[in-house]
Amino acid sequence: MTTTTPPAPATPAVRRAHVRHRQPSRRSRARRSTPLTIAMLAALAYFLLPLFWLVIASTKSAQELFDSFGLWFSHSPRLLTNIEDTFTQSDGVFVRWLLNTVVYAGVSAIGAALLAAAGGYGFAKFRFRGHRLAFNLVLGAVMVPTTALAIPTYLLFAEVGLVNTPWAVILPSLVNPFGLYLMRVYAADAVPDSLLEAARIDGAGELMIFFRIVLRLLAPGLVTVLLFTLVATWNNYFLPLIMLNDPNLYPITVGLSSWAEQAQNGGAGVSSDMIALVVTGSLISVVPLVVAFLLLQRYWQSGLATGSVKQ
Repeated sequence: MTTTTPPAPATPAVRRAHVRHRQPSRRSRARRSTPLTIAMLAALAYFLLPLFWLVIASTKSAQELFDSFGLWFSHSPRLLTNIEDTFTQSDGVFVRWLLNTVVYAGVSAIGAALLAAAGGYGFAKFRFRGHRLAFNLVLGAVMVPTTALAIPTYLLFAEVGLVNTPWAVILPSLVNPFGLYLMRVYAADAVPDSLLEAARIDGAGELMIFFRIVLRLLAPGLVTVLLFTLVATWNNYFLPLIMLNDPNLYPITVGLSSWAEQAQNGGAGVSSDMIALVVTGSLISVVPLVVAFLLLQRYWQSGLATGSVKQ
């Protein structure tokens, strides 16, 4: 009968050697790139400084905007007063503008995300006549600036009577060539062909497969397209400007621009109290976008982790 002798316990010196082998050296952990740090701080200042100024300016009166230092708070902050004046100006028209923007951006973002997911899934998992040509047209449409299509879109909508209606802003925003391209690339890897075949063998139809299986797998990419479209529609200015004539249909961008024009063309000049309302309204318009990103960022994080672990 053969007996196996247990291995001898490792000596303290051997254990220390293994620990040093597993752990990175202190020098490698402390390595930093000074130029990269400076570049990141410069980028951080570039993006946050305008927002910092906007917060500070919202606490000042119109006169203080021109008389005080721009990057520091007023001696008598009046943020709450400015917010109240903004919401009550012109019988609360700012509230209507805000609701209009929420409707335009929300409907456009959800619709564009679903259409991009359906189109991207179709291009990734189905082959049909003209497949390559159609996808090349999508890639070509990515290169076309949206402002170049605004006037032709206006002429087309004028023929069918959609000008000066909410659909004049929503329908053009549903078309997102970049979102379709992004979803096509994402669906090619995120949706396994074996899973689709198993669902078809079980008798599931294509619509059921798309809505009950594919959309769940495409959730991170779907949220990405949704946020991109949400920001683009929320900040859109030129399209609503040429499509809408009724002030009650204005989004925030066009509404605040009309206030700024009133302040500059009014008898009080550029120091009119309307300037403070424009600045405060701009700050209020940023808050919903920040909240949307904070609430949906976990889907991005899960999307980044997809595929990093070998199944």
